[in-house]
Amino acid sequence: MNIAYVYPWDIVGDPSAPARLASLGVDAVALAASYHSTRAATPYHPDHRVLDVPHPAFYLPIRPSSWGRLVPASPTWTPEDAYLQARDALKAVGLQVHAWTVLTHNSHLGTTNPDLAVRNAFGDPYPYALCPAHEDVLEYCERLVREILTVGEPDGLILEACGPLGFGHQSVHEKTSGADWTTTDSNLLSLCFCTSCAPRYPSTTRDRVRAAIDHTPLLEAGHLEAERTGDPVAPSTNADSAAPNPPFDTIEEALGPLADEIRSIRVELSTVLRQRLVAIARGIAPHIPITLHANPDPWAAGAFAALPAGEPEADVLVANCWGDPATDATRLAQLADLTTPGQRVGAYVLALPPRPADATTLADHLRTYAKAGATEFHLYHAGLASPQRLAALTQALRLSS
Repeated sequence: MNIAYVYPWDIVGDPSAPARLASLGVDAVALAASYHSTRAATPYHPDHRVLDVPHPAFYLPIRPSSWGRLVPASPTWTPEDAYLQARDALKAVGLQVHAWTVLTHNSHLGTTNPDLAVRNAFGDPYPYALCPAHEDVLEYCERLVREILTVGEPDGLILEACGPLGFGHQSVHEKTSGADWTTTDSNLLSLCFCTSCAPRYPSTTRDRVRAAIDHTPLLEAGHLEAERTGDPVAPSTNADSAAPNPPFDTIEEALGPLADEIRSIRVELSTVLRQRLVAIARGIAPHIPITLHANPDPWAAGAFAALPAGEPEADVLVANCWGDPATDATRLAQLADLTTPGQRVGAYVLALPPRPADATTLADHLRTYAKAGATEFHLYHAGLASPQRLAALTQALRLSS
């Protein structure tokens, strides 16, 4: 099965959209039911060319009795039932519709409920990231899935950001690259120290993370002993003579003896959320296919949540394939190794820049991903791509089949 990703506003108000998507040669459409803020090109729509989406929104009617503390916002740039309108139009041309569900990535709810947002070791909040260590966040995600399955009645469920988000985020006028933080630094800045997460870690974790990021003096013998025993850290008496931290090559090296325990705590956040949502989905729609955007890296913090041990209750595991094709293929192969009999592996394929609008190149990428274990392609993005890109993608699918 090949799936094209779209937004509701790509379909609503554009009568030509369903047939255009069907002509790509895909079997289904991943239609956003819950999505974050963005600024999107709309190269095909008869009424506009650029759409500003200022806040995350839920694209089905909001029934107040269905929500708890956290209530998603409705869109003002599309009808409140845009998902339903788009779903019906797509199904009318024979396409399946899978509900593309963004979970913990929500700047509206994180800003209005700062106690539920991810915070790094310095106390800085990430308002776009709801931390699933909080029961209120877990319940919100459950209610979101329940409403989508009950009201939206999709043919499939796609779960994105099914775990904690971290430092990486395309923010408005992002100004973080000049700090020259490494991948390890970004991983450390992705560890959450909110009021629910911080008590779960060993007592010296925050100090160690801050020291590793800032390259301040290494922890002394007393600190290291405290890490081993869990006792309070004694005040330092010779900090001036301590050597500064070198840059660390990996997060495991930076965390030292704490790495295994912290890794387990972080993975558990994604595991609990994922298993609760799968249980909700199976209870409402037992036979609906569930797709997870997943990453075999246990430190992953983003749209593709950490899944280092697999998830036998899911139907499809999808890996991000937006980078170097060889690196992407390695990630896909790792994910394929985690599958159980009957599970499928999907490649989340980029059809936008910096990928070229060239069918031969795109077909080569698809073959590389298929060789690594992908049995279906998730195509991003059929609403944002130019006519030339869609034509190249259509041809690439035929060439690689």
